[in-house]
Amino acid sequence: MSMNSFGHLFRVTTWGESHGPALGATVDGCPPGVAIDEQMIQHWLDRRKPGQNKFTTQRREPDQVKILSGVFEGQTTGTPVQLMIENTDQRSKDYGDIIDKFRPGHADITYWQKYGIRDYRGGGRSSARETAARVAAGGLAREAIKQIAPNVQITGYMTQIGPHKIERERFDWSQIEQNPFWTPDAQAAKEWAIILDDLRKSGNSVGAVIEVVARGVPAGIGAPVYGKLDTDLAAAMMSINAVKGVEIGEGMAAAELTGVANADEIFMGQNGPQFSSNHAGGILGGISTGQDLVVRFAVKPTSSILTTRKTITKSGEETEIITKGRHDPCVGIRAVPVGEAMMACVILDHLLLHRGQIGENRGRIG
Repeated sequence: MSMNSFGHLFRVTTWGESHGPALGATVDGCPPGVAIDEQMIQHWLDRRKPGQNKFTTQRREPDQVKILSGVFEGQTTGTPVQLMIENTDQRSKDYGDIIDKFRPGHADITYWQKYGIRDYRGGGRSSARETAARVAAGGLAREAIKQIAPNVQITGYMTQIGPHKIERERFDWSQIEQNPFWTPDAQAAKEWAIILDDLRKSGNSVGAVIEVVARGVPAGIGAPVYGKLDTDLAAAMMSINAVKGVEIGEGMAAAELTGVANADEIFMGQNGPQFSSNHAGGILGGISTGQDLVVRFAVKPTSSILTTRKTITKSGEETEIITKGRHDPCVGIRAVPVGEAMMACVILDHLLLHRGQIGENRGRIG
C-alpha cells in the first residue's frame, strides 16, 4: 500500500492498524531546535482519545505517545521524529462475523477489490484509529509553528450535527472547551446531547460539520496554481476518515452570492491592509491574506451501526449484517482535534516552503 505520506518539507508518514500492536507517525523535515517532549504531544492526543464520554466510542485507549527518535535533550535534532502509540484495548473478536462480509459504508469492499486482502479487525488501516498518529504529528507541528509564527492560533469546533446547526449570534470562543461537542454555542450543546443520546441508545449514528480556524497566520504563505494553500488544506481535510466535503471560507454558499456581496473590500489600516469581510477564508490566489484561515468539512454518519443492513459476501452471496463493537455515534466529535492537527501540519509545511523560497515577504504596502 503506497501513499501513506503527506506534506512537502514537513512530511508525515503514518503507519499501523486499528488492532495491531501499535500505530504512529514518522515526521521528516521538522526544523531542529524545537522544544518538545512527550507531554506536549500528549495534551493534544488526550483531546482525541476514545472513551472520554458517552457520546464517543467506549474503547479504552490511553493513547500514550512515545518519542523514539529525532529528539535530544528536549529539542528536535532535525532528523526524523518517530512517534509511537501502543494499542491496548483491542477486541478483535467483535469483528469475527465480518470476515467474509462487507460492511456497507466502510472501505471493506474497496480494499478487497484493490488488494485482495484486508484486515477486518476494526477496519485495519482504514480505521479512524489511524488519526491518532496525525494528532501526534500535529502536536509537534504546533510547537514548531511557535518558533516561526508565534501569533498563530488554531481552533476547531463543531457547527452542526445532522440538520441541527449552531446559532452564530451565540458564538462564544470560551465555550468550545466546556462541552463534549467542542461547540461555541452552549445552547446547541445542550440540545445536541439529547439528540445524540437518543441516537446512541437506538444504535444509530449521525453526521456533522466541523470548522477549523487559524488566526494570526501571516500573509504570503502558499503559492499560485499547483501549490495553493487552500489546495493542500482541502486535501488534508479530505484525507480524514469519513470526510465527504470540504469548504474554504464561504465555500458552496459563495455560489449564491453576487460579486458585490462576495468581494472582500480592502482598506488601509494602521498596521497594514484590512478587509471588510472574509468570504475568501483568508486565501486569495492560493496565498494567505493575513486574515483568519477558515476551513469547514462535513463528516458522514458512522457506518458501524446496530441496525441490520443488506450486503454481500466475498463469494457474491447476498446477506445481512449488524456491525458489533464499540463505535462513535457521531465521529465528528473526535474529528475536531484531527482537523486542528491537519491544519497545523499544512500551515507549518507552507511556512517552511515560504521561508525556503522567499524568506521575508517582498511586496510592501504603504
